[in-house]
Amino acid sequence: MTEPAGIPLGAAVHHATLGVPTATAEQTAAEARDALVGTSFESARQLVVLDAAGVAVGLVALESVLAAPADRRLGEVMRRELPTVTFETDEEIAAHAIVESGAGCLVVTAADGRFGGLILPEQMLPVLLAEHDRDLARLGGSLPGPRQARGAAQERIVRRLWHRLPWPLLGLVGAMVSAVLMGAFDERLDANVLIALFVPAVVYMAAAVGTQTETLLIRALAVGVSVRAIALREVVTGVIIGIAVGAVFFAFAAIGWGDTEIALAVGISLIASCTIATGVAMLLPTLFVRLSIDPAFGSGPLATVIQDLLSILAYFTVVIAIAG
Repeated sequence: MTEPAGIPLGAAVHHATLGVPTATAEQTAAEARDALVGTSFESARQLVVLDAAGVAVGLVALESVLAAPADRRLGEVMRRELPTVTFETDEEIAAHAIVESGAGCLVVTAADGRFGGLILPEQMLPVLLAEHDRDLARLGGSLPGPRQARGAAQERIVRRLWHRLPWPLLGLVGAMVSAVLMGAFDERLDANVLIALFVPAVVYMAAAVGTQTETLLIRALAVGVSVRAIALREVVTGVIIGIAVGAVFFAFAAIGWGDTEIALAVGISLIASCTIATGVAMLLPTLFVRLSIDPAFGSGPLATVIQDLLSILAYFTVVIAIAG
């Protein structure tokens, strides 16, 4: 199909085809069936209904065309709610839209409103696969593209180190800072070793909640959902999860070790750390977007390091405030 100049390389319209049957709403099912016979199409699963100006106004599945009475007009059986995209719509957004719409295709609309082609589901499968490969590569701190992600498995040792070593080193710096933080409270730890026993629980729960938020946010950004649209609900969700796990762990620690002060400190710390982790998970991808950096990197070691350090700091601050 002919596309206007200036269309981005990753636009959905590059996957569209005009090789589909078209008709008008006034045509009957018999007329539509007769038009299909002897004509070759790239796909005939959906018949596109156009008005006099060439604007798509409906879709009729092939099975509906075949099952309709001969004198039934297409306007009476067509689907009027059309899943549409423009020439500039990103292919990843279109891939998610075709899944969510349930229509089995997407109608491409030109700038003047006219029908610009149909995107079929099989044409979006490679896009979804490529997006999946990119997400896995980025989450692992590797390269961003699907070809690079596959090629990384066969890289030489020097290239492997170049792509992967910076992230563990970043985590190592975070571990060093964590050790310094723990060392600042060594006297308190010596006085009550039970305090140290619960540090892994606080750190793990913060990381778990933060990872959930990061994954959800990055997927939302990938399909065009703004941070503002989900920020409040996600923060509230993080707080509620923190309250739930904090309450359960308070009971567990109080019954298991009999120290209600430390148990209460752990419970409150879990609420605080889960809330902090949610905030960090929302902030980093948002910051990366504003800096024109791929937000998927926010789900890597950088977020984990920050969440761990803040969780440890919050835990000891609460312990000092409650247990003295």
